[in-house]
Amino acid sequence: MAAEPEILDELRRLRARLPQLTGAVAAGRDGLVLAQDAPGVEPDGLSALTATTLAVAIRMTDATGRGEFRELLIRGADGYVATYAAGRHAVLTLLTEDRVNVGRLHLEGRRAGARIGELVDAHEAAHGRTAQQTAGPGRTAEQTAAHERAAHDTAVPETARTTAPPTQDSTRPLPTRPVGARTSTDN
Repeated sequence: MAAEPEILDELRRLRARLPQLTGAVAAGRDGLVLAQDAPGVEPDGLSALTATTLAVAIRMTDATGRGEFRELLIRGADGYVATYAAGRHAVLTLLTEDRVNVGRLHLEGRRAGARIGELVDAHEAAHGRTAQQTAGPGRTAEQTAAHERAAHDTAVPETARTTAPPTQDSTRPLPTRPVGARTSTDN
């Protein structure tokens, strides 16, 4: 991708602005790495997991009527994993130490995600990949978005999937079980 050096520059500037940042990966929504600054982390694996998590997050926002996906924050015992939308075609995943100021993380992550999104979207537009061409002629914006989600879901490698692929009906209630009920996978 022609924008890779510019994206990498943005990741390095982000590391300078956020000292608790331990890794950053910009990836396409299909899970392919665009640029990374993540020493000690396997960027291809992280971007594949991000794509899988993104598919679930998009389904969650759709199913709950929360609108278009913007960001996801996961906290582990040793730090955070934050994923931010980066335009129409990419996401930014950041790894931080536990002592990071979460407000600052969001501020810087959103800012870097917006900049990376501009770079990636401009590159995609320059190469003639518009939403209309991706989805096909005669489709509505909603059909285009559904087509892009479906294309994304099928682009995630099967080994990276941890959930069943999304169905077309995102209004279907999520499966539940009574509190305290055990399944065959519970120990």
